[in-house]
Amino acid sequence: MRRLIVGLGLAALVLAAAAGAVRWAGPLLAGGVGSSWYREAVYPLEHVEAIRAGAARHDLDPALVAAVIYAESRFDEHARSPQGAVGLMQVLPETAAQIARQSGGVRFTAADLEDPRINVRYGSYYLRLALDVFDGDLRAAVASYNAGMGAVEEWLGAARSEGRRLRLTDIPYPETRAYVETVLRARRVYREVYGDRLRV
Repeated sequence: MRRLIVGLGLAALVLAAAAGAVRWAGPLLAGGVGSSWYREAVYPLEHVEAIRAGAARHDLDPALVAAVIYAESRFDEHARSPQGAVGLMQVLPETAAQIARQSGGVRFTAADLEDPRINVRYGSYYLRLALDVFDGDLRAAVASYNAGMGAVEEWLGAARSEGRRLRLTDIPYPETRAYVETVLRARRVYREVYGDRLRV
């Protein structure tokens, strides 16, 4: 029994060390350090057709869509947040229902969000809307995916009053700052490692 407990303890330590290594290595790999296979292990890519379709439909960079999926769900189409967000791009059912109305959908149900194509289409719709609202400011659009457009409007207003675009240091929420950094870093990796597969 003692041997089993010690073995389980060692296994837990190895797993914790591996998770720590991935967290530590992520920024290095995003900067182009490390081999392609290792970057593919840290930054996986699934549901390529759904990503390409959503990006094409809403005139987005497919690498950006993949990066948001990476940050939101790590490509788990069954992911659910404590707030009720669903699927690859963690879309809230009420947000999706509104998007469905605005985009001409007539038969939306919350269960639709478990379909990767629909989930990515709705998440991409929101990203396109945010980019349009914020005049193409990628940092502001990505921040709004995490914190909401209202909060970003306030931060952007303060930045614009000083004659500049939104900077990471203008974002007061630590979670949102980290989220924006993660998405922008992942976007670089998805462009470099999967550029051919993601091309629309």
